[in-house]
Amino acid sequence: MRVKLNLRNQSVPVKVAKGRQIVNAMTNNTSFATPHPALTDVSAALDELENAFAQVQSARAEVTTLVATQDNAVAKVDQLLTQLAGYVESVAGRNETIITSAGMETKSVRSAPTLPTAPQGASASAGEHDGEIILSWSPVANARSYIVESSLDPANAASWTHVGIAISASKVINSLKSGTRYWFRVAAVGAGGQSGWSEHATKVVP
Repeated sequence: MRVKLNLRNQSVPVKVAKGRQIVNAMTNNTSFATPHPALTDVSAALDELENAFAQVQSARAEVTTLVATQDNAVAKVDQLLTQLAGYVESVAGRNETIITSAGMETKSVRSAPTLPTAPQGASASAGEHDGEIILSWSPVANARSYIVESSLDPANAASWTHVGIAISASKVINSLKSGTRYWFRVAAVGAGGQSGWSEHATKVVP
């Protein structure tokens, strides 16, 4: 039979307790007249381990206290510096020179987003079904969506009507009147607002 110690996954207190149990069981045991290593050596090693474990636990408790003290100190410094920055702002206003003279930096001013450019290359082609037109154009950088309008009389500004919104550079437009010529235009929409309108695309609806 082989001895099973199962020491690998045991905690230090469990190992110490098991070691002391073994030492006690083997002390004055006539079956083991000359233990090797000596039981005194094993006991000394157990004492050393127990003492080292106690020191580690004490150090951990001390570190936890020190970290909490540091966190409180950090929070206090952050609060005071924030209050001091508010005072500097109240004195300096928007004067960057005065702010930097206090050893502080200024926030960069975010520029307003620009309008997207008008879509280019708008073209209309016949769809797969009667009354259907496929409108496509070149993608616009930073566009989030596109607005599509159609007209039967493009020279008349009031004739343009909204026919849909696209999130990519194409749009299928259906329910149109077959045999009728339509004009289409597209505008890009981005963070800065709506672009100008594209050049007209025109097609007789199949």
